[in-house]
Amino acid sequence: MRALVQRVSESSVLVGQEATGTTGRGLVIFLGVGRDDVEADAAYLVEKISNLRIFPDAQDRFDRSALDVGAELLLVSQFTLYADTRRGRRPDFTRAAPPAEAQRLYDHAVDLFRQTGLKVGAGVFQEHMRVRLENDGPVTVMLDSADRHLPRRV
Repeated sequence: MRALVQRVSESSVLVGQEATGTTGRGLVIFLGVGRDDVEADAAYLVEKISNLRIFPDAQDRFDRSALDVGAELLLVSQFTLYADTRRGRRPDFTRAAPPAEAQRLYDHAVDLFRQTGLKVGAGVFQEHMRVRLENDGPVTVMLDSADRHLPRRV
């Protein structure tokens, strides 16, 4: 699974004219599901994102997590995070999970985020959405659950 995480002052996602999720201070999480992803990938990203220290402390250093500050979360499914652009001019999305499996794991991730106790809003899977956000910082971080298998640098 891949997640593009943006720290925001506020955000919303609209399907048609209906806001399906809104936040104040928190994170917008664009979440893509890959062909080989399983529940452990979702659990890894939920734990990592919830505890990622990207909110400022009193000295304005990145030292507080979403859990520390009671951040609000907005999750948006984003299969384009698996775009392969190495050849040609049209992105190839064959590394993204098929829709039924992607929705199952996306919904699982949303449920896991809700279990953290943070306020969680979400877009609607496989719908055309308009995402509005005010990036705070700006702070944008890319995470990939496959990285959990890589050795840590010392």
